[in-house]
Amino acid sequence: MDFLELCQKRYSCKKYDGQKGLSKEKIERILEAGRLAPTAKNLQEAHIYVLQSQDALSKVDSVTPCRYGAPVVLMVTWDKNNVFTYPGGKRESGAEDGTIVATHLMLAAAAEDVCSCWVNNFDPEKLKVAMNLPENEEILMLLDLGYAAEGSGPLANHSLRKDLSESVSYI
Repeated sequence: MDFLELCQKRYSCKKYDGQKGLSKEKIERILEAGRLAPTAKNLQEAHIYVLQSQDALSKVDSVTPCRYGAPVVLMVTWDKNNVFTYPGGKRESGAEDGTIVATHLMLAAAAEDVCSCWVNNFDPEKLKVAMNLPENEEILMLLDLGYAAEGSGPLANHSLRKDLSESVSYI
């Protein structure tokens, strides 16, 4: 499958098969894709937490209804003390570098035939406290991982996209 086919195939899974877990090998291949993601000045400030214990998943469930029964959730954070500050001093690279890492994870999951859902419907500060994260870490997002439950599929609006001419300008 080529890259565009992979992008078309991938969707946000909203219902996971609660009986089927992920192999360590698949998780590690997905994590390796995140490790290989580019970051500003190669600072590699992102950190990925693999949440799979009942305790960790319960903490996720306490802050969001969007785990959808996934057996594994990846939590992507970044070290706010180890970021590149753009010229002008108004922007830092932490959130964007974490987003690149998270996107690599999401697409690697699809390449491994693992379903995912990017979750941002939660209060990062509440989860940070629940997970007892270091003060210097900021949570970017959660990525549900698992296998889709029978009958699950993309939402009806999944394939609706603006025409390229509406989102691209040539100057």
